[in-house]
Amino acid sequence: MKKQLSLLVFALMAILVLAACGGKVEGEKTPENDKQESTVEKEATQQTADDGAAENGMQEITYLGETYSVPENVERIVITGAMEAMEDATVLNIEPVGGITVAGEFPETFKAVVGNTESIGEKQQPNFEKILELQPDIILGTTKFKDEVVEKLEQIAPTILVSHISTNWQDNLKLMAQLGDKEEEAKTLLAQYDKDIKAATEIKEEFEGKTVMAIRIRGGSLFVYPEDVFFNPSLYNELGIDVPEVIQKAKAQEEISIEQLAEVNPDVLFIQVQTSGNQENEQAYEELKKNPIIQNIDAFKNDAAYSNIVDSLLEGGTVLSKIEFLKALEENVLKK
Repeated sequence: MKKQLSLLVFALMAILVLAACGGKVEGEKTPENDKQESTVEKEATQQTADDGAAENGMQEITYLGETYSVPENVERIVITGAMEAMEDATVLNIEPVGGITVAGEFPETFKAVVGNTESIGEKQQPNFEKILELQPDIILGTTKFKDEVVEKLEQIAPTILVSHISTNWQDNLKLMAQLGDKEEEAKTLLAQYDKDIKAATEIKEEFEGKTVMAIRIRGGSLFVYPEDVFFNPSLYNELGIDVPEVIQKAKAQEEISIEQLAEVNPDVLFIQVQTSGNQENEQAYEELKKNPIIQNIDAFKNDAAYSNIVDSLLEGGTVLSKIEFLKALEENVLKK
């Protein structure tokens, strides 16, 4: 009897254990299951995003440390505010659907690539309605734009702000080349310029020990720029000329008086006088040359003040500007 009772108790305990083990409903979540499912879900989400990007023909490009998602085949480029981008498009023979005009017209420098390009406004005045009408794949703006301008552009199409800092010239060129499928052409241009600037030993010798400056006349006033803006990197970084103190102290575009310029007393002076759409600058330069203080500056006394040896709209910090400037130095300074 006792033996039978013991067997009965053992059977009941076995049934209870099996019931407890089987109490988990199929598919019930456990901490381990949660972890596995979370990993799977993340992978599935990422795969879906990747598949969506591929289906939509998008690609990711990196420019100055930032990653941008743009169409895989960029056919409709709009350039607004960034004259640097207009120069890069010109040298790479890429025609934008929309570009910057000056006084309502495309400058002569860009004529080779703007045959079918439509104006989207002046440099600092983008026409948002026109840009929207052009249905761009990508908009190239400028780092000088205010936030509210950038926000409006980003509502129209993917927008990349092209740097106005001259030392970013190679990155700017590579960006345009990648968008326009001209990367081999860009490599060739960079290699050739590197070769040419290294061979410019006569120019370096000509400027050795001299005070050399590049200035702009805008709105009838004289302006200087920091070391990394305008043609300054070409002069001071690539040709190795000593940087004048007034350039070292400049934080941005800064107005300089005639008296301050005379105090620096440069031996060589390059003057950019914008001649497109603005007679005020030309008149200011003519008056400047008549000023007795200016006439006593060494650069003017020794016929070493050069005005517009390259197109007056060139920014200085592009491969096109650099090629033209180096060529102009050989022709005007070395008289080759």
